Amino acid sequence: MTAPRFVGIDVGKDHLDVHIRPDGTAFRAAADPAGVAGIVARVLDARPERVVLEATGGYEAAVVAALAAAGLPVVVVNPRQVRRFAEAAGHLAKTDTLDAAVLAHFAEAIRPEVRPLPDADTRALAALVARRRQLTDMRTAELNRLALAPAAVARGIRDHIAWLDRQLGRLDEELAAAIRASPAWRVKDDLLRGVPGVGPVVSRTLLGELPELGTLSRKRVAALVGVAPVARDSGRRSGERAIAGGRAGVRSGLYMAILSAVRYNPPIRAFYRRLRAAGKAIKVAQVAAMRKLLTILNAMVRDNRGWDPATVA
Repeated sequence: MTAPRFVGIDVGKDHLDVHIRPDGTAFRAAADPAGVAGIVARVLDARPERVVLEATGGYEAAVVAALAAAGLPVVVVNPRQVRRFAEAAGHLAKTDTLDAAVLAHFAEAIRPEVRPLPDADTRALAALVARRRQLTDMRTAELNRLALAPAAVARGIRDHIAWLDRQLGRLDEELAAAIRASPAWRVKDDLLRGVPGVGPVVSRTLLGELPELGTLSRKRVAALVGVAPVARDSGRRSGERAIAGGRAGVRSGLYMAILSAVRYNPPIRAFYRRLRAAGKAIKVAQVAAMRKLLTILNAMVRDNRGWDPATVA
């Protein structure tokens, strides 16, 4: 019997470095369609148990899509987690070749869970949602500048804000059209938007950036989003909990939903007020309410059941 193989791929803008454990095979390919096709063919021959890449802000997308299309068990991991693993293993140097070797070692030692990857339509929806968030951030920054801008630059800022408004309007139309074009998304969108506090922006964020909604347990979906409390007990210090990691875009959307839900959603409002009455800080109560709202939405999508405040209560 041959030992299971594990592949690490370090993704760069111009080239891709590959390392295969345990035999130590290493090679480099150009980060273009021909290079990606060559990597897929060689990795297929290795029959690996895991193929691990870091999230690199989008450069990894084409490689991951090609590997997944070939039926390979590909996992995209957090670069911070890999860096800490490398330091713990004594790998202090950092080069593209070494990074690929570390990724392969990480795959072998940790064996991260292989999750189904979003399909092309979901990736496109997520890209639109992310772009809308970027434009919104730019608009907020320009509005803040306008408040203190002298007349010499105020007109240009107002023109830019008007352009951003037009872009946001166009993006909202594209997002609405994309959801209308998919029967599955339409059903989920109707379910989600039936919950007081969940509007179109939050619903589209969940559809595009949390496709696992309805397929995971409440604990796993909370950890995936980053609203699950993480213990940090050490020595005499105990009882303190904080959230960490997760999907920041989804978490931001849930936060905006909670600001409305604690006023207009009776079960969430009662839960939030009970925590505040017990002496919990505002942020602690808000995060707990976010987690409760996420749990409710996860169950609704899982069971394909509409909003029922009596059942939730």
